[in-house]
Amino acid sequence: MKSQFYLTLCFWLFVVLVIQAQNDSTFFKRITSDSSKNQLNLDAVYNRPFLQAGKTPVAVGGYVESKVEYLQTDGVSEGYQFQMQRMTLFVSSSIHRRIKFLSEIEFEEGTKEINIEFASLDLQFNPMFNLRGGILMNPIGAFNQNHDGPKWEFNDRPIAATQMLPATFSNVGMGLWGKYAKKNWIFGYEAYLTNGFDEQIINNTENKTFLPASKLNPDRFEENFNGLPLFTGKIALRNRKFGEIGISTMQGIYNKFEEDGLVLDEKRAVRVWAIDFNTTLPKLNTFINGEWAWVAVNVPETFTQQYGNRQSGGFIDVVQPVIKRKIFGFDNAVVNLACRLEFVDWNIGTFKETGDPIEDKIWAIVPALSFRPSTQTVLRLNYRYQAQTDILGNPAALTGGFQFGISSYF
Repeated sequence: MKSQFYLTLCFWLFVVLVIQAQNDSTFFKRITSDSSKNQLNLDAVYNRPFLQAGKTPVAVGGYVESKVEYLQTDGVSEGYQFQMQRMTLFVSSSIHRRIKFLSEIEFEEGTKEINIEFASLDLQFNPMFNLRGGILMNPIGAFNQNHDGPKWEFNDRPIAATQMLPATFSNVGMGLWGKYAKKNWIFGYEAYLTNGFDEQIINNTENKTFLPASKLNPDRFEENFNGLPLFTGKIALRNRKFGEIGISTMQGIYNKFEEDGLVLDEKRAVRVWAIDFNTTLPKLNTFINGEWAWVAVNVPETFTQQYGNRQSGGFIDVVQPVIKRKIFGFDNAVVNLACRLEFVDWNIGTFKETGDPIEDKIWAIVPALSFRPSTQTVLRLNYRYQAQTDILGNPAALTGGFQFGISSYF
């Protein structure tokens, strides 16, 4: 019922806009994204193409992505799989030149999941002092905020960002953000208090420490599991010639330690640190982008050792334009060669009984060929090679195969 409501609402909104557009050829005005070097990752939520409806302060947009893949794991395959990964809708409004609203609603896997990923009001008092409240995307690493499909040359989102970290991860809360630029330097910060994690990060069907499990809590947008806020903060520094580096953290208590004044357990913390960077090499125009994160969770002693206290992982993407000219009638088409390297250690440490290392790891290499008929649309062909070892270090399960997909803003 919920998915039908949203789909019906979007359909009638589309019909109204089309009827109006037929009566007025100037009804829609394209607002392009800012691709200048003045942008930081924290600007990603607004740095998107929109269509403005007439003279109203409302603008709409979105993106879509789908793929087909053929993968084998140790020689066993499920055959060709066609997937509608997601369709996302944006609605923004400039209520005042210093008051802005933006919402992002994502429909995943053919409306199997519908999520409000972002719905926040910004009040801008000063470039370095702005208030944001609502449903926020926690600024941990870079990918969580900068996750739009058309921006990437790869069909799958990074393992470390989506399975070790819980991207895309958003919570209800509020906080401050700001940005200051001088000559070739840009500094930005974000600091938010939001609802946080719950005990599903160690009590889940994955049978391991798994931060994304908290996203399954249907009540996390209306109440905080234990009453204590999760803090997420980030600082970023960009040089217009060399690129951007960011350092972020996310820290809070995840367990229910008290109920009606009765102490149930000690306070158990989850702490995450991340570093991200991006740069474009001069002359070659090679774009390099990546992030690395460390997770620490206070797991009770009563849990088995398969639930790790520490995790780490990340990814690095290298994208090299090789052709940039008119192709198939597209004036500024670009062909890119790219490669992603990614790794996650789900359980850093050794077994107490033997001292042997715990081998719960996954790594992958993903070479890619992409074609961009415009900056807002990408066709991408990937080959994925992945190796995953279990906690005991048995021979790795090897996965390989091709993926072809398309993603575009609209």
